Amino acid sequence: MRILAISGSLSAASSNTALLRAAARLAPEGVEVELYQGLDGLPHFNPDLDRDLDDPLLPGPVRELRARVGAAEALLISSPEYAHGVPGSLKNALDWLVGGSEMPGLPVALVNASAHAVHAQAALAETLRTMSVALVPGSPFPVRVPGRGRSAEELADSPETAADLGAVLAAVAEAVGDGTEEGGEGS
Repeated sequence: MRILAISGSLSAASSNTALLRAAARLAPEGVEVELYQGLDGLPHFNPDLDRDLDDPLLPGPVRELRARVGAAEALLISSPEYAHGVPGSLKNALDWLVGGSEMPGLPVALVNASAHAVHAQAALAETLRTMSVALVPGSPFPVRVPGRGRSAEELADSPETAADLGAVLAAVAEAVGDGTEEGGEGS
């Protein structure tokens, strides 16, 4: 199973990115968690350039994002909260995905490195529901992070963080396996 992990932070020392890297380290056999690192290279969303994946006028970075999302069996998103909202860079990426066929029905799990980032998580979940994803039941998942500035290795070695990420990965695997979406059919 291939899970594409997207961090909503562009910071080099991002706790959210470290959390996703820890998830990759903790992924069980048969599960690959691959970190998408092109968020900062996406052009500003312009509906005039929003084209089919095979259209040569679709910007290259957008084509790469859509292709990687299309090749994934699930997404794992970890995002900070800025001014009670989703960071603009992550919202920009989602805007580029709205017009494509990659997102509808795709299982998506939300995690966060801060228990205080509730507004962005709610807004992100609402945006994703509007995009017709299969939000993994339990999203946003609470993940215990032992302090700020921890590396992926330190997070993976933390028993609490490892247990929480293990539960997230199990929920994603279950959602991929049975097509379950939050709220059941018609949500």
